[in-house]
Amino acid sequence: MSVNSMTGFARVEGETRDAAFVWELRSVNGKTLEVRLRLPPGMETLEGEVRRAVGARVARGNVQASLSLRRTAEDVPHFVIHREMLEAVMRLAGELVRDGHATLPSADGLLALRGVIDVAERVPSPEEAATRQRDVLAGLAQAVDCLAEARRAEGGQLASVLETRLAEIERLVDAAERDPSREVAAIRERLARQVAELLDGTSAFDPARLHAEAALIATRADIREELDRLRAHIQAARDLLSQGGPIGRRLDFLAQEFNRESNTVCSKSNATSLTAIGLDLKVVVDQLREQVQNLE
Repeated sequence: MSVNSMTGFARVEGETRDAAFVWELRSVNGKTLEVRLRLPPGMETLEGEVRRAVGARVARGNVQASLSLRRTAEDVPHFVIHREMLEAVMRLAGELVRDGHATLPSADGLLALRGVIDVAERVPSPEEAATRQRDVLAGLAQAVDCLAEARRAEGGQLASVLETRLAEIERLVDAAERDPSREVAAIRERLARQVAELLDGTSAFDPARLHAEAALIATRADIREELDRLRAHIQAARDLLSQGGPIGRRLDFLAQEFNRESNTVCSKSNATSLTAIGLDLKVVVDQLREQVQNLE
């Protein structure tokens, strides 16, 4: 199963008996699945079908679905002028003008009066309405397929980026494990040098005590558990990417754990070389977390 992104776009144009239509679907990141609709008047009954169609292919993300209709010439609304009312208004206007109570009205002013003009729409038959709905829903199904494919294609690219980041984390973990500063001998040598500087080069310090202090510092600075957990997280993340499907939430949790362990590595560091590795690790983990936010 592939890994899907939460971002994508699809546009599908189609025709039905009395209209041309366009579906546009856009999806962006979201904690859950949220579908927002923008449907033309008379098509509100499609809302449930749209939500079901999107929910069947999309598990997570904010999806905006919009439908636009362009009717054919014979189906365009036309104006109906109520001439009896218009003539009555004109007679009354003429009397007011003749008596000096008004000026001559304009044509657009007369036509703007309520009741003079109505918009008449052709009411489709039940068969025509059913045909239009069937064709529009077929276009929706095609648009949802295109959106899912766009999310899948981008998800494949994200998976490749995540694999690269995981490989970099693994390389840094290996570097931290091999770093010479973690060895007891290196800690003892560094501690002896610091003590010698304090004692002005004398040998008054007990070598056994020096060894014990070095062992204590090494124990406190030991990052073996953190490195083991980082390796376990790397394997878990790779398993999720191989599994595919809606894995974004679980990968986000793993990214938080990566960040926790890298912070601990930095805090336990007893050498500049290990600190540098820990800081590089934090940078790569942040990059990993940023990309994970885009996964379904």
